[in-house]
Amino acid sequence: MGYLISETTKEEREKIVADSLGYIEANCDGCMAGLAEMYQEYIDGKKELREINMEFNARYVKDDDMPGRSGCGYAR
Repeated sequence: MGYLISETTKEEREKIVADSLGYIEANCDGCMAGLAEMYQEYIDGKKELREINMEFNARYVKDDDMPGRSGCGYAR
């Protein structure tokens, strides 16, 4: 089974996300619900998993978001 939108149905994408995140309701701190929402565009067939993950990771590597970090990642 593939993971691309073109290779899956909405139901299959829901299962892929659910299986990847585990049993969300079992986590009482509420943080897992935010992750499930993050993947809703994949479930709806609007964005591939790769796109969502790249956007999520990009927020953590922009040097202007991290004081003291520039260039190769080391403060000068």
